[in-house]
Amino acid sequence: MKFTWSWLQEHLETTQPMDAIVEKLSLIGLEVEGVEDKAKALKSFVVGEVLTAEKHPNADKLRLCSVDVGAGAPVQVVCGAPNARAGIKVVFAAPGTVIPDTGTELKIGTIRGVESRGMMCSARELGLSDEHEGIIELPEDAPVGAPFADVIGLNDPVIEIAVTPNRADCLGVSGVARDLAAAGLGELMAPRIAPVEGKFPSPVKVALDFGDTPALSPAFALRVVKGVKNGPSPEWMQEKLRAIGLRPINALVDITNFLTFDRNRPLHVFDLAKVKGDLVVRRAKEGETLLALDGKTYTLDDSMCVIADEKGVESLAGVMGGEESGCDEATVDVVIESALWDPINIAQTGRKLGLNSDARFRFERGIDPAYTLPGLELATHLVLDICGGEPSEVVLAGAIPDTTRTISFPLSEVKRLSGLDASRAEMIGVLEALGFAVSGDGEVVDVVPPSWRGDVEGKADLVEEVVRILGLERVEPIEFPAGNTRKPVLTALQLRTRKARRSLATRGLVEAVTWSFVSKAEAELFGGGKAELALINPIASDLSDMRPSLLPGLIRSAQANADRGFGDVALFEVGQVFAGDRPQDQTQQAAGIRRATARPTGAGRHWSGKAVNVDAFDAKADALAALAACNAPVANLQITRDAPAWYHPGRSGVFRLGPNVIAAFGELHPSVLEALDVDGPVVAFEITLDRVPEPKAKPTKVKPLLEISAFQPVKRDFAFVVDRTVNAGDIVKAAQGVDKKLITEVSVFDLYEGGNMGEDKKSVAIEVTLQPRERTLTDAEIEAVAGKIVADVTKKTGASLRG
Repeated sequence: MKFTWSWLQEHLETTQPMDAIVEKLSLIGLEVEGVEDKAKALKSFVVGEVLTAEKHPNADKLRLCSVDVGAGAPVQVVCGAPNARAGIKVVFAAPGTVIPDTGTELKIGTIRGVESRGMMCSARELGLSDEHEGIIELPEDAPVGAPFADVIGLNDPVIEIAVTPNRADCLGVSGVARDLAAAGLGELMAPRIAPVEGKFPSPVKVALDFGDTPALSPAFALRVVKGVKNGPSPEWMQEKLRAIGLRPINALVDITNFLTFDRNRPLHVFDLAKVKGDLVVRRAKEGETLLALDGKTYTLDDSMCVIADEKGVESLAGVMGGEESGCDEATVDVVIESALWDPINIAQTGRKLGLNSDARFRFERGIDPAYTLPGLELATHLVLDICGGEPSEVVLAGAIPDTTRTISFPLSEVKRLSGLDASRAEMIGVLEALGFAVSGDGEVVDVVPPSWRGDVEGKADLVEEVVRILGLERVEPIEFPAGNTRKPVLTALQLRTRKARRSLATRGLVEAVTWSFVSKAEAELFGGGKAELALINPIASDLSDMRPSLLPGLIRSAQANADRGFGDVALFEVGQVFAGDRPQDQTQQAAGIRRATARPTGAGRHWSGKAVNVDAFDAKADALAALAACNAPVANLQITRDAPAWYHPGRSGVFRLGPNVIAAFGELHPSVLEALDVDGPVVAFEITLDRVPEPKAKPTKVKPLLEISAFQPVKRDFAFVVDRTVNAGDIVKAAQGVDKKLITEVSVFDLYEGGNMGEDKKSVAIEVTLQPRERTLTDAEIEAVAGKIVADVTKKTGASLRG
């Protein structure tokens, strides 16, 4: 929402400086996004008069000018503009001035051997327009030496505020002024709008015809004005519209645009000569079309509300008018419309058609229903004052909705909910200044919200109004009581999420945040693509489905980096994935990928060794590190080969706790990379954080004593010959189970296949660490444990000790 400083002062009588107004706007909830003050940017530019303009001695297209700038002797300027001539008033910039268009500082220069001590400026150089055919020519009565911005009225700052969706009343300058007046920064100027007496019955009638379907318009008012003279709108109105970025068109159109921003009352004006018969407000018929004022033709359906005549659709209700019935310079008789529309329907229509307008922006947020007729009267006043003419009587179809509602408001709620201590007079004064009607003498009063505040529904809303106007700075700070009384506020899942992020970041992966949507093809590649997960209104064709995995977004991001020369990429993300449309189908995952040579030890080539591509074990290590950080029972995890289909079947696996799959890891399947048009190798992992079990509760939070054995550990190596189908993890698990107290570590250090092993066999070598606690082990005890290891591994895996 934009408006000028002088525009605001037409509704707010104030002695406060603009800086105070700007500060207060943000404090009362109307955040100021910026203040555009062209006078400051152009303060160094002054009015100059060209005294002489002679041909440059060394160039045919340049002129040597003498310019009076109102300070001292005339200044010599070399100028190449075709309209540079003696006697004209120009915009002069002295050396040291920064030119807005280029941002460069003007310096004294020499052009073709002649010194130039300034510049005469074009509109583009000043950032006012794209015009650059010549220098600006000012009016003859422009005072020499005066600031240029003051001469042409650019000394009116433009204020831009962000209006939240519930504050539709502040989408008009009058509503902003009302809030500022309630905050004590001035007096609201709101003169009563006198009704315009109709001189004749309206020749155009209107009917609301929605049949058996829900009505999309509760009220529609119009009046005809005959004998208008349409032309350019007054300069004051054009200046206001230009300042907020609107292009003046003609008086009739400019009046409706002005009232949209001035009073938050969108209206529309039809050319009566182009309207055939009476108007009817109805649902569009399937397939009807409208050539709108933006020059585009829209195809409508029966969910949309239109204004039609005997010929067909003339306007898309509450969104945009039609080209065929628009007003131009030949317009003589007009129909002024002021109506109410269903906000939800307006929003749905705009979204379906991809059509935005200032009217839609306001109607879908809800405008003041009680201002329907006063808005029509004010528009009539402006049309008569600017364009002349004779008005008809007002025609109203439907009825203005009665939005009166009473809220029982205990004044003590302000203190209870906000901590603000205010007197009864202050609280009631704020509400009444904002337009609320307050009645009652006790501690509980009855409050009736004004018609323009449809967002106020209960006691908490009234508390918010009091607090934002009186100021949050009046809320007294309260210290928390001393002592360790704080309770944990993060859930177990939130803690796991944070720990997983930290763990993966320490392993050199960079966190990414990708879309929660993927294309249908990508969703199907990663186990998704269900109909219930397709978006009804996707923001893009390749973001049509809720993601079943974090990997598509990460893979796409990695390839985008590779396409730009950064191929060694390691990324991770923690976020939600969707297996269905039920709450229990939404889970939290941590996933990561590594590409090319982005190993944990470092990426790229190095003189000390050759570059090695990532493999499944890098992804496995990442997953294990994250699981360990989340307090998962890593020692009890089983590894199986049944990874999802998007992983390479021979280079992947999953971590399980019984039937519960906690994570998957491995190299991505070549067909998946091909479908995504991604260059490999790429390895990945996915951890379902919801499935990580809670650690067992400990009887005490005190850490156990550090236990360090005084006896030297003993290590023994074993090489087993097993079938190729036997997992090395099964051998490790069998060896660990022999004596869990004595055996502290079992690791695989060698794998041998081929040669004399045959096609169906392999040799797996493990190292077993024995850590005595009470005394040094004897040779006999060591041999006994070794024999039991061989026996158990043989029994459980069918292995034999390699000779």
